[in-house]
Amino acid sequence: MPLLLALAGLLLSPLCELLIARSLPRLGGLPPLKVRITTAALTALLFALLGGRFGMASELPAFLLLALLGVQLSRIDFTLHLLPNPLVLALLVGAMGLLAVSSMLEPGWTDLLRALAGGFILFAGYLILGLISPGALGMGDVKLAAPLGMYLGYLGWQQVLFGGLLGFVVGGVLTVLMLRLRSAEKPAETAHGPAMVLAAFGVILALH
Repeated sequence: MPLLLALAGLLLSPLCELLIARSLPRLGGLPPLKVRITTAALTALLFALLGGRFGMASELPAFLLLALLGVQLSRIDFTLHLLPNPLVLALLVGAMGLLAVSSMLEPGWTDLLRALAGGFILFAGYLILGLISPGALGMGDVKLAAPLGMYLGYLGWQQVLFGGLLGFVVGGVLTVLMLRLRSAEKPAETAHGPAMVLAAFGVILALH
């Protein structure tokens, strides 16, 4: 199962990048080959890990969507410091739809309601922080908090708490690393989106 999912990730990642390049030409087209290989490998790894985490559970497709789009959003934010609204919206709508289907297949409407509440809470928290400190968080980060909060909320309140806090810890670590590696060609600011996605997956995979 994990191996098949890893293969699916390898195939879906370049297809997703092609669709993004065609539908959002303002992003500059397809990324370099090295970047595409990296994103495909990361997507395959996450697909395999999620397969081991959820098995054949009905919520697996929803979390695979998170892996597919989460890697792409992280790539775009890391290189362009941008989280495109259409991709964030696609993740939000896809999460709502797939988690709703999962709740119908395996009666768990309380999980779905908690997911909606988790998305709202994380979004509201990021919105407050973004208004207080607009230089630290962008509105793209605030919007991304909604779907990530839904995924974390679907799993439990503990996941929402740790996922939200861990995002800032990972963001701080990445900032320090980028400052150490920074050259004249690299921007001084560090994108927060990849830290949010990485933290979410850390919590999803570690907390059962």
